[in-house]
Amino acid sequence: MEFNKVCVLGLGYIGLPTASTFATHGIHVVGVDVNQRVVDVLRNGDIHIHEPGLSTLVKGAFYSGCLLVSEKPEEADAFIIAVPTPLEDGDLKRADMRYVIAAAESIVPLLKPGNLVVLESTSPPRTTVDVVAPILERSGMKAGSDFYLAYSPERVLPGKILHELIENARVIGGVDQTSAEVGRDLYTTFVRGEIRLTDATTAEMVKLMENTYRDVNIAVANEFARLADHFGIDVWEAIEISNLHPRVNILQPGPGVGGHCISIDPWFLVEAAPDLTPLIRQARFVNDSQPAYVVQLVERVLEGLEGKTIAVLGLTYKPDVDDLRESPAVEVTRILAERGARVQTYEPFAPHESAPGAHAMSTLDETLGDADAVILLVDHRAFRALDPQFVAAAMPGRVAIDTRGVWNRKAWVDAGFQMYVLGVGGAYA
Repeated sequence: MEFNKVCVLGLGYIGLPTASTFATHGIHVVGVDVNQRVVDVLRNGDIHIHEPGLSTLVKGAFYSGCLLVSEKPEEADAFIIAVPTPLEDGDLKRADMRYVIAAAESIVPLLKPGNLVVLESTSPPRTTVDVVAPILERSGMKAGSDFYLAYSPERVLPGKILHELIENARVIGGVDQTSAEVGRDLYTTFVRGEIRLTDATTAEMVKLMENTYRDVNIAVANEFARLADHFGIDVWEAIEISNLHPRVNILQPGPGVGGHCISIDPWFLVEAAPDLTPLIRQARFVNDSQPAYVVQLVERVLEGLEGKTIAVLGLTYKPDVDDLRESPAVEVTRILAERGARVQTYEPFAPHESAPGAHAMSTLDETLGDADAVILLVDHRAFRALDPQFVAAAMPGRVAIDTRGVWNRKAWVDAGFQMYVLGVGGAYA
């Protein structure tokens, strides 16, 4: 099947790269976002998110004449829904499907026989067949007979989105075999990786299983770090030795799990089948409680937080991106401030962002000034290479806490610091 025009609903971390990639491959694309600020920024030639190479790609897409942005969807051969699926506000960890529902409803008046609709948003199992299909069928047409409907999740890593969007394997699940095949026809426009066809619910499960697998294994690593602290050993050494076993690959601990995927997606499985997911639920509890554990470590090291000035390095959920969504570093910072510390943060990829109660600093020198302790929460490349002698000259305190296990401990001790590392019992000497 040939596609002359594609309508992409949602111009975030996935929708914008997807729309731009289609456009640079010669397909006319209408990118849609209900956030007027996003539309205005793009129309002015800028982008609203940080991703290596994305600005150049978007400019190329506009220059080709194949990309337009709008507040409303238009008729097209294919519609791609790439809107957020956050958790609902409140104590219940349930998927907020309002954006998906609204996007599907906006397509109904435009839907024509032979159109393809693809849901890319990460969703609970059976969303495509039980939620999206009934909405689209309000058009009077039937999914799989009159129009095609498929689910194809993004499986890319922030910081490498443009490469992985093209090179990674892709799964396409249709409400029937023909829908999956038509979906394959669309994505072969630019995908070089293997394209696997399946049914829609299996494709939904694939995305959730991938991120849940990561979450559970990170939870084990974080519990190992707590145990190592308890027993007075070095978890980083223990992990390195354990991973010499040919069938063992323990991940690295840290201050928690963030981002819009790993910290969210497992809850969709718990929501869908709570009686069948005790392990997944417990892994989420472990990782969600890790920021509080880090704060306990800081409180213990400083013998209290009230009145202490703490320099926090990094707020994003992973290194070298600007994405603060669900970031454990933000949660650590918030709790530190809530417990009486003066917290000065430095986030080079989002310099104006901070956490509730904390103070965003524009330079590293400002962040370190007057600090009693410095804490590494995100291992940006610049922070990995930080010279402890520079830090010693910039701040009066002599306490350094590494929650990522990346700083050279001896170099920090030689610079006069008491050096503490997550998962290492006591100060390094």
